[in-house]
Amino acid sequence: MGDATFESATFEGRGGFESAHFEGEASFESAIFKGVAMFGSATFKGRASFHSSIFKGAARFESATFEDSTRFDSAAFEGSARFKSTTFKGGAGFQSATFKGGAEFRFATFARGAWFQSATFEGFAGFGSVTFKDSAGFGAVTFERDAMFESATFEKAFTVGPLICAGRVRLSGATFGGPVTLSFAAQRLECRRTRWSSTAEVRVRYATVDLAHAVFEYPFTIAAEPDPFVLADGRQLAEASLVNAFGPGVRLSSLRGVDAAHLVLADIDLSGCLFVGTVHLDQLRLEGACTFAAVPPGVHWRRWPPVRFTERRTLAEEHHWRASRPGAIRGWNVAVVGAGHAGPLQLAPVYRALRKAFEDGKAEPGAADFYYGEMEMRRHADDIPRSERNLLTAYWVLSGYGLRASRALAWLGASMLLTIVMLMAVGLPTDTPKQTATGTVPAGGGRVTFEIDKDDPKNPTGNRFTGERFEKALNTTLNSVVFRSSGQDLTTSGTYIEMISRLTEPILLALAVLAVRNRVKR
Repeated sequence: MGDATFESATFEGRGGFESAHFEGEASFESAIFKGVAMFGSATFKGRASFHSSIFKGAARFESATFEDSTRFDSAAFEGSARFKSTTFKGGAGFQSATFKGGAEFRFATFARGAWFQSATFEGFAGFGSVTFKDSAGFGAVTFERDAMFESATFEKAFTVGPLICAGRVRLSGATFGGPVTLSFAAQRLECRRTRWSSTAEVRVRYATVDLAHAVFEYPFTIAAEPDPFVLADGRQLAEASLVNAFGPGVRLSSLRGVDAAHLVLADIDLSGCLFVGTVHLDQLRLEGACTFAAVPPGVHWRRWPPVRFTERRTLAEEHHWRASRPGAIRGWNVAVVGAGHAGPLQLAPVYRALRKAFEDGKAEPGAADFYYGEMEMRRHADDIPRSERNLLTAYWVLSGYGLRASRALAWLGASMLLTIVMLMAVGLPTDTPKQTATGTVPAGGGRVTFEIDKDDPKNPTGNRFTGERFEKALNTTLNSVVFRSSGQDLTTSGTYIEMISRLTEPILLALAVLAVRNRVKR
């Protein structure tokens, strides 16, 4: 048979071409199908063109086979478009096509390139289990609802996007066989259980990204794109439908079940990210401004004594754990549905791994908050012996685990003040003991031997808090801080007070120095 030409034809009723065989070229350019267009199980051995065609009813191409190139450029699908299990052996073009109803491509196969540049999907867009054996062109595509690519296979797609999706881009279960760059501006990007068999870079705007249980066999980068995507013709991708309260920033919701050895995150908001269950988290690379959740700000007066948390970066799961405890302070974020439950026993290794990741990246000051979080979780863990928990509690109270210089200096000041008061009260004698010399002069003259002795210090009486006694007590205390003896005469009580001061105050000074060092070391 020869070519079949239906250019500019109008099909008033049902267009029935089910199981039809087109041996030559089939041209339906500018055709209008007012009823249902039935091409199910049809075979197109030559080129097939539906350029600028209008499908007012449903367009049904289920299980159709296109053995040569196929063109639906600028076509308008006003009803549902069904391409389920369709096989495109040649290139398939849907550039500038409009899908006003649902578009169903499930289980379709694109053996050559699939081009959807500038297409618009106003309804449901289903590409689940689709196989793209060559390039997949989705540049400037607009999805007004969800874009469904679950379990799709991209064997050689070099670039996907940039595209805009007002709903969710769902890539869960998808497989990427070659190097690929994905560019999305979407409300949410779901990549659960995706498999990346080569290097990949995902550049995103506005989206909340879920990477739970994804598999990265090679370096994988996910980065927040600071500026709107620029198309091939120099125009910026329109983003009016994506303006939200969070702005264009990118948030990561989960890394559970991920091997992070090849993962790089750049400029990502991690304040709500779930980390428990991530493997090789210590090898995670964080670039740019990656932010974490913070502790509740301000002073919390509803508890006694009032509580004020020192500013530090925390994990979302610590927020969830603290918010679930009885008498929790307002300000900790409550876990969302499906976040699970993680306690101190699970969170301590996560903090430890993130601390090591920062230290390996030569960002020791940034690792301090994660060390603090690790120690906090150890202090609250039930499997830690009570003696060790008591020691950790003392370490926390005195210096914030060697990271809060102000706390150590406050304790040092209080200790010095107490030492001064006690020395003035009972430590300094009433007067400085005087030395006396005694000896015996032989009757016939000769050598005289004197014995030098000093009176025992007498406990103070009368007014003990004078300027002179304060000066002596201050001198004794300052020498104790630097582990020196002042040489001041002291009562028996004062001797013990000085001994205790020489033991405790140098430790507090050392903790303050350590805290400053941990915050500024490079």
